[in-house]
Amino acid sequence: MTNPMLKTIGLLAGTAAIALYPAAAMAAPISDEQAAALLSKLNQLEREVADLKAQLGDVQQTQVASTSAIAATDAKIAATEEKLAQQKPVKIAFKGAPEIKGEDGWSFKPRGRMLYDFGTVNAPDSITDAGLGFANEARRIRLGVSGSMPGGFGYKLEADFAGNEVDLTDAFLTYDNGGLTVTAGQHNNFQSLEELSSSNDTSFIERSAFTDAFGFQRKVGLSAQYGVSDLLFQAGVFTDNIGDLNNDENNSVGFDLRAVAMPKFGDVQAHFGASYHYSDFGDAISSARYRQRPAVHFTDTRFIDTGNIGDAQSETSYGLEAAVIAGRFHAAAEGHWLNLNRTGALADPTFFGGSVEAGFFLTDDTRGYKEGVFKGVKVSNPVGQGGLGAWQVNVRYDRLDLVDAGFVGGTQDAYQASLIWTPIDYVRFLLSYSRLDYSNAAILAAGSGDYNVDAFAGRFQISF
Repeated sequence: MTNPMLKTIGLLAGTAAIALYPAAAMAAPISDEQAAALLSKLNQLEREVADLKAQLGDVQQTQVASTSAIAATDAKIAATEEKLAQQKPVKIAFKGAPEIKGEDGWSFKPRGRMLYDFGTVNAPDSITDAGLGFANEARRIRLGVSGSMPGGFGYKLEADFAGNEVDLTDAFLTYDNGGLTVTAGQHNNFQSLEELSSSNDTSFIERSAFTDAFGFQRKVGLSAQYGVSDLLFQAGVFTDNIGDLNNDENNSVGFDLRAVAMPKFGDVQAHFGASYHYSDFGDAISSARYRQRPAVHFTDTRFIDTGNIGDAQSETSYGLEAAVIAGRFHAAAEGHWLNLNRTGALADPTFFGGSVEAGFFLTDDTRGYKEGVFKGVKVSNPVGQGGLGAWQVNVRYDRLDLVDAGFVGGTQDAYQASLIWTPIDYVRFLLSYSRLDYSNAAILAAGSGDYNVDAFAGRFQISF
């Protein structure tokens, strides 16, 4: 295509030629002066034509540069759009706290709970103890984070700030592959249904007495869990609680096994479990002690107590579990036997703890359950949305027997009732009453170890 400027130059040149060279019929000789003037005009015209050509070259170069810049910019925009299209979106959900999830496998969620307890313990007047009467405490104040990483990895870090010290509760890394989960770090070993169910979701303010009396707690170790169909198998090797590992002489080690069947019969969820535990105390521990509070934690008074049992070498214990959830109703039962192994021919006592409980929702709600443990209720009609929240009543019989092989720590039989109101998910209010019957108690009342104690307690909590 002919450029318009070239057309202009051609037109100028043609016009000049016509002006300078008339028709041949009109031609006549010219003088030297006229020839010189004509030559000067031709030279000037030649210079103007050269200038116009130079300007045309600059314009063409500018157009080429602009076209190249535009093409480069378009390429960058296209590449950016393609990159943005390939990026996976980040999702934020709210589960008591924001949970951030990326489709590349990363997730992050802050965690926490605040559990405040109050109440009173009433014992016979002949027992004088500063730990009796009214008391209150921050039972648990925990903060932490948890989440997942690409490749099937996950993590959890949580610390408890209640009391005078900061205690690390969970600090572990996990790896998931299908039904297999491997966990390394400070975490729950596989003690019992009652202990493994979160304190956020228990049906009473305190767990069954044997869980505390037998020293169930998180430990540092390596474990594996495998679930297939309605079966769950758990096994692990553990040392000790992370707070007790500062002593370089602590070389204790233990093994835990647990198997659970979780069949469903229509809408009815059943649970059957058994566990085995062995713990070698190692070189730093040479005695064991078993004792328990009166169904509340805000007192340090223990009416049953074996005292220190010397020459302790290891523990072996066995547990059985059963539970059922049918609509608004649930029931659970556990038994645990602990045998203390002592050196030589010394007596090896076996102590027992167990409980049976039942609960019923007054509202249209049900107790949660997942992977072999109880979970919290998902309120069907929460407060703030025209509902009354979830209301639940529970009863429990709880026994702890610390008398065997000549060791008399006492027995505790607790008859308990609780009322729980969950107005919305993550918030609960609890009231409980416990009537405790003691035999051979470590603390005497008017010279006798047989008497009754009443414990009243309340709790309000938030968890996320």
